[in-house]
Amino acid sequence: MAKGKKRILVLIKPKDPADPSAGNVSIGSPKELIASLANYNTAPDGSQTSRLGTAVLHGPGFVVEYAMGHDELMQAMIVVNHQDFAWPVISKMCRDNGWKMQDTESGQIFG
Repeated sequence: MAKGKKRILVLIKPKDPADPSAGNVSIGSPKELIASLANYNTAPDGSQTSRLGTAVLHGPGFVVEYAMGHDELMQAMIVVNHQDFAWPVISKMCRDNGWKMQDTESGQIFG
């Protein structure tokens, strides 16, 4: 499945990856998230940012969105536009940072 239906995932960081019921911890501040994602060719588009609204970071085959105005982020949304390009990058990104993804349709947690 190259390009087709967009897939929406929620990026989270579990307290205990072996126990999904343990809850989640912060994925970092907005600055920390941007710095972490920069290692995976994912960054803002350079447009003016405000304190409110949604920030969008563009990566290969996906975008990451998170709510502005928070000091710490508990989650971010990943919208996959092209699975063939996005999946290897997202998988490595999650592995390297201890993050997981939750599919918004099935509820399945993986990564």
